[in-house]
Amino acid sequence: MKTEARTSTTMHASGAILLISCYELGHRPAGLTRPLRALEAAGFVPDAIDIAVEPLDAEMVARARFIGISVPMHTALRLGVHLVHRIRQINPDVSICMYGLYATLNADYLLSQGVDFCIANTASTELVELVQSVVDGEQLETQKTGFRTAKLPPLEAYAQFEDNAEKRIVGYTETTIGCKHLCTHCPIPPVYNGKFSVVERGTVLAEIQEQVSQGATHITFGDPDFLNGPRHGLRILREMHERYPNLTFDFTTKVEHILKHSKHFPEFAELGCRFVISAVESLSGTVLTILEKHHTRADVETAIDIVHGAGIALRPTWVPFTPWTSLDDYLDILAFVEMHRLVYHVDPVQYAVRLLIPPGSYLLNRPETKMLSLTLDETAFSYIWEHPDVRLDELHKTVNVLVENDARMGVDALDTFYRIWALAADMHGSRHTPLYRSKAAHLPAPRITEAWFC
Repeated sequence: MKTEARTSTTMHASGAILLISCYELGHRPAGLTRPLRALEAAGFVPDAIDIAVEPLDAEMVARARFIGISVPMHTALRLGVHLVHRIRQINPDVSICMYGLYATLNADYLLSQGVDFCIANTASTELVELVQSVVDGEQLETQKTGFRTAKLPPLEAYAQFEDNAEKRIVGYTETTIGCKHLCTHCPIPPVYNGKFSVVERGTVLAEIQEQVSQGATHITFGDPDFLNGPRHGLRILREMHERYPNLTFDFTTKVEHILKHSKHFPEFAELGCRFVISAVESLSGTVLTILEKHHTRADVETAIDIVHGAGIALRPTWVPFTPWTSLDDYLDILAFVEMHRLVYHVDPVQYAVRLLIPPGSYLLNRPETKMLSLTLDETAFSYIWEHPDVRLDELHKTVNVLVENDARMGVDALDTFYRIWALAADMHGSRHTPLYRSKAAHLPAPRITEAWFC
């Protein structure tokens, strides 16, 4: 800690605290908005930068005495480490804190790379307490202030909602923190251990109101699982719809929750739900068991019927490359997507997702994982694994390049999908006759214009 030369007055000066977000899936980062308000309520006057959509401001970095870097995901962490070195060049003595899921999972390495603190930032309380400790015990009367979102780039700078010719400006909020489920590949369980808490309804609605006033006409509820607290979520949706009847939204939930709470989906549609994201991940019984997803292929088909039957689009996500996925399994995912006419419900990058096993992952406790030859690459923040079938590793590399190139060239998702299928079928030594090759045969699907990355 480098607090000895600092005065309490300095720490409470405007811009003495700087929060930086690296990347949050193309939406306005919750890793900035809520901590900013919490710090303001504690009497501080923080600044913020979102380097996903704006350049790093060297003057802000130079005058800061405490810099918090939000790293809720793997991509953000990799960007954040490069950022630390740049910050140290500009301001060698500043205290640097990384906060978020991936900060705590990789704390040992980060502390060796010039980071001073690593915290989970649960509900922003940890971050505020840490900043207050750096003030050297000054007692300051708490003052209430308004939202600081005006300091961030406008919502138009972020990804938008898109459905054919319809476009909407997107706001973002979360109704819960943590998750009560323990899917082994997820980074949340090692931090929250199956616990979750609700965000006060007034807080969520105030965040929505603030973003609506800034032009948002669609809200993404970014909870790890919106239906962890279904009654809480429904109360918020009903009040949101009463205030803003033309506001649309999307949320994320597990397949098993879709089945369990199927009766609510017609109401979700009436309240403005346009699509639901669900982490299907695989159709292989073996892989689903290892990931402890607690759903089956038949459950996924039922979930599709429930969601689509309510007039809502289901957007499944996948982890098609794992040490236990066979080439037959990979082709089965493609056949499933085609059969259910879901090509436009899946961003092509999903077919290139490779399983990440970060330090502390619950996957490390599985007997199937213990049988693998794993090497921890601290600089990549994950364990390195190789597939026993070398064709799968080669397919991953090829698909990854194809997806990136097609995205850069603006290739239609349908064409990319069938090019991926051709690659996989050729490697398998089989042939595929498309059932629904024409664009008109596939269901259109609303989406956020930022493809999903981890």
